[in-house]
Amino acid sequence: MIRSSSAFLLALLLSSAAMATPRWGTEAHDRLAAAPGAPATPVAITLDACGGAFDASLIQTLVDLRVPATIFVTKKWLDHNPAGTAVLLAHPDLFELEDHGTSHMPAVIGKDRRIYGIPAAPDAAHVEAEVAGAAQAIRTLTGRAPVYFRGATAIYDAQSLQIIRAMGYQVAGFSVNADAGATLPEADIAARLRAVRPGDIVIAHMNKPAGATAEAFAATLPQLLARGYRFVTLSGARLQPV
Repeated sequence: MIRSSSAFLLALLLSSAAMATPRWGTEAHDRLAAAPGAPATPVAITLDACGGAFDASLIQTLVDLRVPATIFVTKKWLDHNPAGTAVLLAHPDLFELEDHGTSHMPAVIGKDRRIYGIPAAPDAAHVEAEVAGAAQAIRTLTGRAPVYFRGATAIYDAQSLQIIRAMGYQVAGFSVNADAGATLPEADIAARLRAVRPGDIVIAHMNKPAGATAEAFAATLPQLLARGYRFVTLSGARLQPV
């Protein structure tokens, strides 16, 4: 009976793990391609603004240290954070806005599908609208069309990737997940940032000020700068899948 109960518990745990794993697509991973003749490949910081609030402390750290970042914004975040948006727009030399979707819907098609608990796009038309709505909002604010798209959860299926690319956008992956959706403690985020290497594309979040992302960046970025790291936005960069 004990063996039977143990087997049942193991099967339940394995089943739960499988259910928690996205089965409907793949996560996009990229690094910066080395530029011919460049002394060292830089690092790109990318910050997602999915929904929620504005992490003013994180952005102020970047401003104070003169560290540029590519900000992936949803239209939903822009609509609810006009003051935060104004701060980003006030520093065009540091921050560029790119497309994170209209309502933070994953770029995976299927009415019955959920990625990390978020409902997927019911059909192709919803994927197109998810990309186009945020793109138009960015054009209205900045006068420039976004080049990159990063979908909610960074999980994509083949059909959605085809749609996004046909619309003229490049999917932006990453190589270092710094804060796991702003859920990690400061020490863990700082450790991941200290392990960054030239060519890495870092993903973190600027929409959860209650998290520890701002504190970890404030503690770690000066160390990386002291080690000679150079930071760039994705504008003009060439991404290399990994």
